[in-house]
Amino acid sequence: MSLKAIALISGGLDSALAAKIIRLQGIDVIGIAFITPFVHPRVGKLAGNIGIEINLIDISLEYLGLIKNPCFGFGKNLNPCIDCHIFMLKKAKEFMLEYKANFVITGEVLGQRPMSQNRVALRKIEKESGLEGLLIRPLSAKHLAWTIAEQKGWVDRDRLFDFSGRSRKPQLELAKQLDLEGFGQPAGGCLLTDPGFSRRLKDLLTYQQEFNLNDIELLKLGRHFRLSSQAKLILGRNQQENQRLISFFQDGSLLLEPMDIPGPVGILNPVRNTDSYDRAKISNGVKTKTVPQDLLELSSGILARYCDQPNDQVSVLVQGNNGVEIMRCSALRQEDLDGLRI
Repeated sequence: MSLKAIALISGGLDSALAAKIIRLQGIDVIGIAFITPFVHPRVGKLAGNIGIEINLIDISLEYLGLIKNPCFGFGKNLNPCIDCHIFMLKKAKEFMLEYKANFVITGEVLGQRPMSQNRVALRKIEKESGLEGLLIRPLSAKHLAWTIAEQKGWVDRDRLFDFSGRSRKPQLELAKQLDLEGFGQPAGGCLLTDPGFSRRLKDLLTYQQEFNLNDIELLKLGRHFRLSSQAKLILGRNQQENQRLISFFQDGSLLLEPMDIPGPVGILNPVRNTDSYDRAKISNGVKTKTVPQDLLELSSGILARYCDQPNDQVSVLVQGNNGVEIMRCSALRQEDLDGLRI
């Protein structure tokens, strides 16, 4: 009987080890690595090192819905780890059926993550994903119930492991023994576990019911300021970020740039669906959308604060879809700025 397994590969050490352990038992292992807005696995070096094919699969659009209302809640930050594991394992099951594989492999380690890798959570994830008996976790298998693959002798349980807890020393030692290299460091990984990024995402979820992948990408750039319940300003921190912010300039937003001195580019997402914003006016013969003056002054003052050697008065060019406007402003005081920073 020709045996085949689907391995979830994150780019880290544990999933790479799990895949290699099973491949060394003579089983054909096919790796799948999922791209989301918050994780982009680096698996190029791993494929050859493990000796398997790894398929990169972008599930970003589907994944957005998961973070809005996860059934099993968030972890310490905005990481819906249990829902995430279930979602990806359901996807893995689809590939298992498509490739006519016999079971699925993950690198989960009992007790390594307090929310998603305790014994109760591991059982819940297996059940909810529809993979009961078909999910092998080779690094902690000896702490867990026998799987179908072990019961049928497809996989030798004696060649699996009993790792548990948060220490990576046993995995690193095993990696040396198996000559496994090219895996990512534990400090990398999912943006949803990062406190700073999570604050920005929480702000987005609080004030914007509908959002897209561009909105998520913007969370990764610059300095963010919450100006009102429906207005947010993003400033670039360097030339590269300035250029990227300009590429996100689109309908319904405003682009701010200092005129006389070097400084950041800003994207302002102003109040939407209000009379003050929808009304049009004629300024110097150019039709422009009206944004509340206090909002423009506040945004320009924040931008001026981050200009190189700001003068008493900084000229800020404000571009909308229908025209331009020049604001003259003073830099906002630091004590006023701190309360707006996300």
